Parts: sequence; structure tokens; C-alpha cells
Amino acid sequence: MHGTDASHLASVPVREEFNGRVIWDGTVEVFALVNHPKAQRCYAWSHSSGADDKDERFVAVLELPPVVSVQTAVKVAIAAEVKGKK
Repeated sequence: MHGTDASHLASVPVREEFNGRVIWDGTVEVFALVNHPKAQRCYAWSHSSGADDKDERFVAVLELPPVVSVQTAVKVAIAAEVKGKK
């Protein structure tokens, strides 16, 4: 997806809450990137989407500021998705 080879480093459970509500709960896969010009890591996961959650959406976020961890990768992706719906 980001034009470079990668190796899997870890699977990290993440639970993101907002105003006391769980807005995302899943596992983020962490990859080390090989020879990427800007990022050393990528965070990736999938989640249900579409009508009746019958589709699957794949997300891959490079570790570039403000993304510095699995948690910030999820937060940035959620914010981008919400912004895209407005």
C-alpha cells in the first residue's frame, strides 16, 4: 500500500473511547517499513463498514507526526473518517 516492503512487529489491542463511549475496539498490526523515505513504521487494521457492516475496510497509517503510536494512529484515522463524512 505504501510502496515498500514491511515486516510484522506486533499485534496490539486498542480500545478508543470518547465521552465515555467506545468508538473503536480492535487489534492494530504494527509493521517495520524497509527503505521508506519518510516513515519507519506503519499501523494497519480492518473494520466492518458499509450498509449493515457487511463490508470490510482496511486502514494503513504511516508513523509520521502526529502519529507516534498505535493509539495516535487510530485517533488520526477516526478523525479523518469523521471529517470525510461532513
